[in-house]
Amino acid sequence: MKVITLCGSTKFKKEFEQANRYLTLKGNIVISLAFFEQSEGIEITKEQAELFGKIHFCKIDMSDEIFVIDVGGYIGSSTRKEIEYAIENRKIVKFYSKSELVKHDKTNDLILE
Repeated sequence: MKVITLCGSTKFKKEFEQANRYLTLKGNIVISLAFFEQSEGIEITKEQAELFGKIHFCKIDMSDEIFVIDVGGYIGSSTRKEIEYAIENRKIVKFYSKSELVKHDKTNDLILE
């Protein structure tokens, strides 16, 4: 059992949820985001954004690996910093775009295989 933190743009809520379900059903402890401001249209202050960034680095510290939600290969500046931080702290880094999740529309298809 591994502890995995999901990283990526908050505009990819559906993919975060898909990865969370899939990785959890594979027996992992998955740490995700509290909410998805871009997907949900929530406005946050600069101070809140900085706080959420610090919290996310703490989540990475608690993890064995990170799973980057890089839909279409997209990696924004915050996610890039999280990847660099994870590598510096000897965490395994895996990518959604290179996973079996992108080959299936439904997580259940993967679970049944």
